[in-house]
Amino acid sequence: MAVFLWAMGLCLLVQGCLCSVGHTDQGCMKWKQHGEDVCCEVCHPGNRLVRECGQNPRDLCTPCEPSTFTVKPKDMRCTRCTQCVGAQIQVKECTATTDTKCGCKEGLTCGDADCSFCVKKCDKGQEPTEKRSCRPCPDGTFNDQIHQMCKPWSTKCPNPDQIIMAKGNALTDIKCANVSLRPVIVPEKSDHTEQAWPFVLSVITSIVLLAFSIIIIAIVLIKTKKRLQKRKETKKIITKTPIIRTPTDDPATLIAVECSFHEAQQEQGSSSESLASKDSSGRLIA
Repeated sequence: MAVFLWAMGLCLLVQGCLCSVGHTDQGCMKWKQHGEDVCCEVCHPGNRLVRECGQNPRDLCTPCEPSTFTVKPKDMRCTRCTQCVGAQIQVKECTATTDTKCGCKEGLTCGDADCSFCVKKCDKGQEPTEKRSCRPCPDGTFNDQIHQMCKPWSTKCPNPDQIIMAKGNALTDIKCANVSLRPVIVPEKSDHTEQAWPFVLSVITSIVLLAFSIIIIAIVLIKTKKRLQKRKETKKIITKTPIIRTPTDDPATLIAVECSFHEAQQEQGSSSESLASKDSSGRLIA
């Protein structure tokens, strides 16, 4: 039984400590004597007024309930903490002396000082509208800040020895320069890719033309060679070589040769007789 009572007492003590976290001072902070009672003028931060006068200053004020807060020193009621909903996100939790601090999701921004609602965040060169949207800066105005209203262009340069060199645009105001100084013209950076492309194109063209020329020359040489070869073939003299018969032991061949030899002798003999007969007649044959 004693152990049970001791445990209950410990739980109550812990609960009292947890409830008192954040409230280092309670009750009335400043009061004045009014007869036998005291009247509270200012409660401790995070405390609301219970009654204005009493015998004990601590009983005149009490801490705000959970999820409530107060910023007024003699307010009889605490205000409920704001809840971040919808497009809002909680940035800071509510305390007895401060309300919840809300923010907005990425791409949105608070629509008022208390961030009670979120609107689309306008970029530079734009301005927010009453319909919680964005629009470009009208002609003659500019905006160089995020989610701000556009401002009109300046009508003159800030220094008297300067002149307007260029009009403004949606992002910047007018540009001024000293009268004695000429505006510096910064040359545009050349693109290395654009510089290299004509050279590459010329190299490719030269290679193609060279290959084409080599092909044409080769074709011409082949055709010329064929023509010369054809001409040589047409002019070539075909010579007949004599047939030389080799001696043979064939009997038929030998008989044919012998007969031819006798015939030749007979012809020669007849020719000699003719010449002799002519000689006997006394005629001289040259």
